[in-house]
Formats: sequence, structure tokens, C-alpha cells
Amino acid sequence: MTTTEDQAMELGTSDHGASPGFAEKFASLTVNIQRAIKGKDHVVHLLVLALVADGHVLVEDVPGVGKTSIAKALARSVDGKYGRVQFTPDLLPTDVTGTSVWNRGSDVFEFRPGPVFADILLADEINRASPKTQSALLEAMGERQVTTDGITRQLGAPFMVIATQNPIEHEGTYALPEAQLDRFLMRLEIGYPGRDAEREILETHGDNIEPVDSLPTVVTAAQINEMSGSLQSIYLAPALRDYLLDIAAATRRHASLSLGLSPRGLLALQRIVRAQAASQGRAFATPDDVKMLAPYVLPHRLLTTPESRMHGLRTADVVTEILNGVPVPRPSGN
Repeated sequence: MTTTEDQAMELGTSDHGASPGFAEKFASLTVNIQRAIKGKDHVVHLLVLALVADGHVLVEDVPGVGKTSIAKALARSVDGKYGRVQFTPDLLPTDVTGTSVWNRGSDVFEFRPGPVFADILLADEINRASPKTQSALLEAMGERQVTTDGITRQLGAPFMVIATQNPIEHEGTYALPEAQLDRFLMRLEIGYPGRDAEREILETHGDNIEPVDSLPTVVTAAQINEMSGSLQSIYLAPALRDYLLDIAAATRRHASLSLGLSPRGLLALQRIVRAQAASQGRAFATPDDVKMLAPYVLPHRLLTTPESRMHGLRTADVVTEILNGVPVPRPSGN
């Protein structure tokens, strides 16, 4: 079902909406990134949604499809600090968070911030580091703070982690635990570009010139914070909230799932649905927003039963089944 604006208005809307110019700033950011990332407009849109929704993204795909490039393109488009960590088996937690170093001149320990103190952090090949080092990101992602030597230091805003991992190479890797997966707002796959897009890549990447390196800054960190802070003004009708609750309940009673959607996951879906509405210049969210975004927000938060896994059933398949089965709210008289 496609929800028209008139139908959405009947479900209930607000006159407030997001901050002035939200849709324009959002569009300028996506268009700027698309100058360097060819043929992946939908992925770029989702990544920018996660940024303004104050969330983190796990990009899982084969090598060479642009996982690192898309993160760098986003970072260059935002006037903020960019950090990068190449995760390896010998990486220590302090290599991520920072450490205290003795200053012989002042006879005190001075804290040297790690790369996590950034506005956008690329955690490259996160599954290659040990669970102890992976967990160093958990506090930062969940609480927006880092505790070292008994001292808690707040991270700035915006703060977004874009983590990458290779799903086809498992030797020497450590699977992310469910608790850390749940900290990611979305899990995305980039995929191979189409033929026309790949031809354009061949043309624009000649002479060792990287288009990402020449991208201009189009929005400031303060503007991103303003956009994020205005999402609460996007209206969700009671019927739409009930729709979200019905989807969550369906995951918890589905016979093929041993782990359903958590309240944190439900809140994440609600927030990014609001961001999608704001990106389209709407003051209200619709069921179509939910159906568009649930396949990226829910699957990595769910767990299939051993029997279902033996039969090759994926959580993404279950989410599709649930979205097709849960009744969509309709305006009265329809």
C-alpha cells in the first residue's frame, strides 16, 4: 500500500516538522557524496539518514566495493573531525580510546585521545580485532563516552561509527556479539555497481585521482546536530505507533526466531523513520517509511532458531514475511 499525503493527514499530522531547511541540507549532503560514489544512491541516502538520526552503521560486503570510500566521502562532506582505525588481531583497546602518557616535564600523566574522539569514525574490518578491543567501542557507541584510568570523558556531537567487515573471510576474525550488533542502527550491503556506474568509475578514477579527496564540505557539524535535534518534532500518529508495536510483537512470537526485537531496536526504527520523513520535507511519518527502513534496521537484531538456520532461513527473510503479514494502518473509511 502506498500512503498518500491525504491519507497520512487523516491518520494525523503535526504542523511543526523538522528544522527549517532540513530537506535541503539533506539533499545537498547526499548529492555531494554521490559525486564520488557512483551508482549507489540508495546506500548513500541510508547512510546520511543514519547520520542525522544519530546512529551507527555496519557495512558488510566483499572487498573493493567502496566501503571505505563511502565513509570517507561522508566525513569529507561534513565539517567535522574524521577518525579511522584499522582493526587487527593485535590492536589494543587503548589504541581506540586513547591512553595516559607520563609527561616528564610537568611530572603528570597526560591523556592522549584516541581516534574514537571524532565526529565520524571509520572502524575498518572491525571483526578482525579481539572481542576485548571490539568492546572498547561499545561504551562509546552506546553512552557517547569513554572511561580510561577511572576518568569518564564525553565524546562530542555528532558522533557516528561506520564499521566495515568482510562476510566471506572468517579466518582470524571474531564475530560481533549480539550486544554490539544491537548498537548499530543499520546494517548495509553496498553490492557491485551497475554497468553504467562502473563505466563512470573507470572514467573518473583515471590518473590516480580519487574523487573522494576533492569533495567539498557542504554542511557543518552544528547543522547536523540541529537536524538531529529536530527529529522529535516529526509526528507519528497513534495508529503508526501501534503498527511499530505490532511489528515488534510479531518478531517476538515468530516460530523461526529465538530472539525478537528489543525496545532499543524499536526506538531505533522509530527515530530513523522520522529522519526519512524529514528528508522528504514531511512533518509526519507514514507506514511506507517503516516498510522501507525495517529491512535495514531489524535483521541484525534478530536471531533465528538452530533449526531455521539449518534450512538456510535468514533473519532478512523473516522480516520480509512479517512486513507482508502485519496489517498496515489505514485511514478510517478505507
